[in-house]
Amino acid sequence: MSQTNFSRRDFLATSAAAATVAMTKPGNLLAKSPNEKLNIAFIGVGGRGGSNLRSITRQNHVGVNVVALCDVNKQNLGIASKLFPEARKYADFRKLYEDNTDDIDAVVVSTPEHVHAYATMPALKLKKHVYCEKPLTHNVVESRLVMNEAAKAGVATQMGTQIHGMPNYRRVVELIQSGAIGPVREAHVWVSRAWGLQSEEDSKKHKDRVFVSERPKEAMTPPSYLDWDLWVGPAPMRPYHEVYFPGPKWYRWWDFGNGTMSDLGSHWNDLPFWALNLDAPTSIEAFGPKPHPEIAPASMSAVYEYNARGDMPACTLTWHQGEHKPDIWKDGGIPQWGSGVLFVGDDGMLLSDYGKHVLLPEEKFEDFKRPEQFIENSPGHHEEWLIACKEGTPTGSPFSYAGPLTEANHLGNVAFRAGEKIEWDAANMKITNVADANKFLGREPRTGWSL
Repeated sequence: MSQTNFSRRDFLATSAAAATVAMTKPGNLLAKSPNEKLNIAFIGVGGRGGSNLRSITRQNHVGVNVVALCDVNKQNLGIASKLFPEARKYADFRKLYEDNTDDIDAVVVSTPEHVHAYATMPALKLKKHVYCEKPLTHNVVESRLVMNEAAKAGVATQMGTQIHGMPNYRRVVELIQSGAIGPVREAHVWVSRAWGLQSEEDSKKHKDRVFVSERPKEAMTPPSYLDWDLWVGPAPMRPYHEVYFPGPKWYRWWDFGNGTMSDLGSHWNDLPFWALNLDAPTSIEAFGPKPHPEIAPASMSAVYEYNARGDMPACTLTWHQGEHKPDIWKDGGIPQWGSGVLFVGDDGMLLSDYGKHVLLPEEKFEDFKRPEQFIENSPGHHEEWLIACKEGTPTGSPFSYAGPLTEANHLGNVAFRAGEKIEWDAANMKITNVADANKFLGREPRTGWSL
């Protein structure tokens, strides 16, 4: 299916099913006896893929059998195949899916983000459980397609946001949702990482962050172990150059990634998205340097507006990356953590990062009694997905949750690239006030690739 020709009727026809799945546990379509192992195919086995491979095969509660390995990098594939010599080996995951997949229960996708949807969709259509690295997809349309397909498949899904499974986020969600700081009408997220195009000012401050600012005109010979055509996949073809490979160089190029927003937004925006029961923003406005046609910005910010949700009031969420920080941070009104999430409530504030949090002002909360724990601790981000594959239990970041989070993150970049405040009609997958901005929601894949 073409992304840019994605029918809104297709979305409306499945949105009710997606909403239902979001509130229920996955169907146990591939139920096995407790003593049977899960047969898993791994697509992408270097970098994050190698880490996922090692972690998933070492889990305690669920036995795993590695039946297939796939990577466009022969070096990565060779290392993985030495660990699992009986597994089938592939360079092209399309071939993996064309072969007999009867012995595959689940698939782990750890490719660069521009390939995520293309490696995930066939698995969902075959009703295989899927674990996909963050961000879930490369763009908004892909995210909606994947989310809807997962709803129809009824399998166990999980996006790779490991911090979601850690205790700190759960305790923060309990505090916010139990009213520790009162109704929250404003939240801020900031990260110091700046993967993208540097402004002249940024380049002077951070010599180590200066990256190429234009697409190279000259071509380079790809490494002998890399299939460059397969690596480019559905993205527009371009000659190989070392500015794209290896990762994380590709993150900053719009054709392959979306800069810091889509990468770290999956982790940091996850916390307010969860704690505040956020869904689809109504509008987004971004601020930063003049948009570059090829490369994501190093520093930027984006303001999201959300309607009231249940008994939670309308609120704004502001994303800050690189040199951008909230005014209260710059004025010294809160601890100046390098990256963080700040909830501003009617009765106080809560500041958190990955591993710790604090109620502010601290003197006001000296005698505060925390609520009883009501969110269970996770057995581990990978392990809870494996258990869900076997037992049909819920996961922490299923595609029904990860899809809307991914869409919101991408919409921040859409607003930035559009250069105007955009108004978002989520039900109809349309930006209503800046028609030209809709072109950034999805793209036509290269010939030979489809969803």
